[in-house]
Amino acid sequence: MSEAQTVHLTYEDGARAVELARESVESYVLHGQREQPGSMRDAFYARTGAFVRIKSTRGRGRLRGCAGAYRGKDQLGHAIVDAAIKAASGDSCQTEIEAPELPNLNISVCIVNNYTLTNDPVADIELGTHGVAIDAGGTHGWMYPTLPIELGWSKEEFLTNACRKAGLSPLAWQDDDTMITLFEGQVFRERDDGGSVEAL
Repeated sequence: MSEAQTVHLTYEDGARAVELARESVESYVLHGQREQPGSMRDAFYARTGAFVRIKSTRGRGRLRGCAGAYRGKDQLGHAIVDAAIKAASGDSCQTEIEAPELPNLNISVCIVNNYTLTNDPVADIELGTHGVAIDAGGTHGWMYPTLPIELGWSKEEFLTNACRKAGLSPLAWQDDDTMITLFEGQVFRERDDGGSVEAL
């Protein structure tokens, strides 16, 4: 069913996860260096997947980067650092994040605590609970569990947009050779007003 190491973060753990992602982005953008997790909280030693998503707080809130994996072989602290750096790099959304953008970014982290393959995604998806990972023909894409709630998507729209993100046909999720994985996780993000981190 699932290979993820079960981990449940406290609010303090989640706030530190977001802080670590922010530090990793800033260290990479400003100095070209990989942040070290340092002295980690106990939960950060679990081996599980993590995603980092970076949005601009200017204008319409354009997505600036997203990266990660629902399966993790590394300790969570290192998975967060690696995802944050990849999200900030040009590999993620074509253009690398630059230093002047740093004060105008909103960073969120999704810590994966369960995942499973599905043959019937429309029946199995619980909107707001499951994220989606699509794999087909050597390409893949994924989307956060919170996106369909934020954007008012149906299950079909969620799957269609995940396929588009993967560079696949919008209806590739209906193909027999497309692997669809549903993942559950905790999402924590910075508040746009610069206040404390919020758990979604």
